[in-house]
Amino acid sequence: MKGGSFRGAGKRLALALMAVAGLGVVFSQTKHLSKEWEEAAKRVYVPPGQQDEFYVFFSGGFNGQVGVHGIPSGRNLRTIPVFSVNPENGYGYSEETKGLLMTSHGFIPWDDSHHPELSQTNGVPDGRWLFINANNTPRVARIDLSEFKTVEIIEIPNSAGNHPSSFITQNTEYVVAGTRFSVPIPQKDYPIAEYKKWAKGTITFIKVDNSKGHKNDRMEIAFQLLVPGYDYDLAHCGKGKSHGWCFFTSYNTEQAHTLLEINASKKDKDFILAVNWKRAEECLSQGKGKKVKTLYYHNYVDPDTGIAKSVKKTSVTILEPKECPGVAYYLPTPKSPHGVDVSPDGEYIIGGGKLSVNQPIHSFTKMVKAIENKQFAGEVEGIPILKYEAVNHCEVKNICLGPLHTEFDDKGYAYVSCFISSEVVKYDPKECKVLDRIPVYYSIGHLVIPGGDSAKPWGKYLIAMNKITKDRYLPTGPELPHAAQLIDISGKKMKMLLDFPTHGEPHYAQMIPAELVTKHQVKIYDLAKNKHPHAVKSEDEAIQKGVVRKGNEVHIYMTAIRSHFTPDNIEGIKVGDTVYFHVTNIEQDWDIPHGFAMFGADVPNVLIMPGETLTIKWKPEKPGVYPFYCTDFCSALHQEMQGYVRVSPKNAKVKTCWWTGNKKKCAD
Repeated sequence: MKGGSFRGAGKRLALALMAVAGLGVVFSQTKHLSKEWEEAAKRVYVPPGQQDEFYVFFSGGFNGQVGVHGIPSGRNLRTIPVFSVNPENGYGYSEETKGLLMTSHGFIPWDDSHHPELSQTNGVPDGRWLFINANNTPRVARIDLSEFKTVEIIEIPNSAGNHPSSFITQNTEYVVAGTRFSVPIPQKDYPIAEYKKWAKGTITFIKVDNSKGHKNDRMEIAFQLLVPGYDYDLAHCGKGKSHGWCFFTSYNTEQAHTLLEINASKKDKDFILAVNWKRAEECLSQGKGKKVKTLYYHNYVDPDTGIAKSVKKTSVTILEPKECPGVAYYLPTPKSPHGVDVSPDGEYIIGGGKLSVNQPIHSFTKMVKAIENKQFAGEVEGIPILKYEAVNHCEVKNICLGPLHTEFDDKGYAYVSCFISSEVVKYDPKECKVLDRIPVYYSIGHLVIPGGDSAKPWGKYLIAMNKITKDRYLPTGPELPHAAQLIDISGKKMKMLLDFPTHGEPHYAQMIPAELVTKHQVKIYDLAKNKHPHAVKSEDEAIQKGVVRKGNEVHIYMTAIRSHFTPDNIEGIKVGDTVYFHVTNIEQDWDIPHGFAMFGADVPNVLIMPGETLTIKWKPEKPGVYPFYCTDFCSALHQEMQGYVRVSPKNAKVKTCWWTGNKKKCAD
């Protein structure tokens, strides 16, 4: 063999050895990665019979709901219907709940919800209530977390695009809401090109009754602050030293009305609006507010009957900044700011300038001094503009591309979501230093830490809410779920633990230790305290009341229990009647709901909790025998839980009778 051949063979052998060595490195890296993911899996695994440590409440965005997941497992626990009808339990379909979705524009069965906010005591989430906004037809809802049920919705007049909502003051004195879209106030026909002449915004302060007692009509509009016609985006209220103030980002200070992506991005700085609501209260007590006629609805569930009431309101109090000096100031902030977040001690006001690479951090202490020293750069409609240098604590330089929203951990560190560069960045807001960064997949909007926007963050976990999920999960056609990614923030370096899909488009979330919610839980409704006007509390009472005809209106009084209805056979219904089924679940055992579905009814079904009464309406159109049944698998004999309604022609002389088994009664 020639020398060259030996040299060639040697080269091939060397390459082979290098390849084997390379495989060893890959194997080593894979092994290391495998170990890392094994550890992550242990962190998020919740064994059978055990429960998650935290609840997270995700806004549903365009589905108008709230998604509830357990953390660290990521398991979906419930969907709470708020601004949407829900076929799972009949919310918005039943006669008891329809009233919650009434507005000055009529019955609105769907909306776009973005920002849940937990009730607080001394700046700390307390697990009582969750508030959330509706964007399109401006409203704020209150969810009772003892029931995981929407119990109150108030419409907001003089508003459009209720985006900077629903954020609360540190003792839940107020829920605040602002206008994303400026409109004429009051509404009037104007040429759109004259935008700067007619455009106005409002900041609404909704007073919350925090007194003890079983009340579901706790919200009322205290006042609205009239503000310049910008686009107000997000909000947070002060805490600790900044309690008494609320802060709102605004963009489009150019006041453009077309091609905003170009025309509303020209200025280097827009504004954070700082509102002193304690000063507003002073001015209102001095009679400086003005009553203005309008129309809006306040809807709430009567806690005794379980029936939603809709109350028309016809006026609000509007306060103008020029009539109340000191009520509002503008803080210049780079550029097209989205989020505005307040540190746990109330000192730092952080704006997320989504078209800036720097993170501006304002100082509340400096802001107060700048106001005292009248360090103004101008004024807009009675609202002074503070000098940027006078209020700015620092800028965290080159933090990322597209910073949106900051939350805080229990060690004083801050975490910002970066939409364009698809990452979470950890930084020290006091020292203005970047400490760590982790990639997320992809295009993160907001993030959430337990108590991360409160005076007492619990830390431990962070969830990134990502907008784009292609290649993360099994494909589901053109429409994909959104992605939530769970990140461990307990150490110096952030570590990815898990990702899981979410429904709708979560924009914002709240996370809280489970024990603060579970201690309030309602397991059944006390049947003895059920004051629904159509409730029947025993089978004998159901037979006695049975079927009541009032002209063409028929009321059927019914009980549900494992595993039959009383009555389960009904005759005497006629074509042209409007029939109301009032069904009371007389169980008094946790986790035993009963469903009720009527063949041919336009209400698909309702789900009735133990001790509760719900009503569906049915208009039979043809003679026949129509079945009804229980839709929730309640016992081994669930399939047998059914009944029949006989429908006769309009002029038939069929006697009205009803029965279950040998218990039978007929109308006189």
